[in-house]
Amino acid sequence: MSELNEDKEVDLLFNQSLEKGLAVLRAFSAKRRTMTLAEVAEATGITKSSAQRMIYTLEKLGYVRKHPLTRRYKLTLRAMQIGFNYLAADTLIDVANPFLSELTNVTGETTNLTEPDDDEMVYVARFVCTKFVPIHMPIGSRIPMYCTGSGRAYLSALPRDEALERLAKMDLIEYTPHTLTDIGEIGRRLADAQRNGYATNREELFIGDMTIAAPVIDSQRRPVAAVHVVAPTSRWTLAEAQERLAPAVIDCARGISNSIRTLELIS
Repeated sequence: MSELNEDKEVDLLFNQSLEKGLAVLRAFSAKRRTMTLAEVAEATGITKSSAQRMIYTLEKLGYVRKHPLTRRYKLTLRAMQIGFNYLAADTLIDVANPFLSELTNVTGETTNLTEPDDDEMVYVARFVCTKFVPIHMPIGSRIPMYCTGSGRAYLSALPRDEALERLAKMDLIEYTPHTLTDIGEIGRRLADAQRNGYATNREELFIGDMTIAAPVIDSQRRPVAAVHVVAPTSRWTLAEAQERLAPAVIDCARGISNSIRTLELIS
């Protein structure tokens, strides 16, 4: 049985080699830009012989390459094709782009669309303003749900019991002195977000970063994404952002929600 899948029940349809290959691709990151074969094995939790087979195959397919002198492996541009295919096929992104562009024009600030993946929100669309933005979050970046505006917006649109159950299973890390890690207080923030139609984050993930976010709701009344506008603390107070940006963010999210519901009805 696969080292990665050793605690799961035997599934005859489950392809353990594919699991290992994907684990190798995911192991490369900003913290691990290049790796030796031994480092690949350690990062993925597989044996060195398995890592060798996976790396060899991925190199033959053009997804990784080895430096001729250091013998360290790195991803190639071909690895981007997998993620890009998702972006190209996601109808929600196509629907959201004009709304996000207009939101940037109206607010003068950077706007983003994020979608949920387990306990994280993933950036899938972004319109950057001409002003200084303290934190660069490219497409594909991941942020935790519990301490971000978009994550709280998403959670606030779930049934309360479901949201609290998900919160209880999260690893609540204190990223800055402002990060809320008390489940009771986060739950109160979610209740406020549900009542007001938007959620906030003020320097809980990054110092200098503040966001106002609203959920995108599908025809089943389930959240599928969140829109957020970046309001750097160098330009905005929380009160000003709530008064001047929140209505536009809510309108943007509502417009995207209405559009995807229409598409769901006619598809």
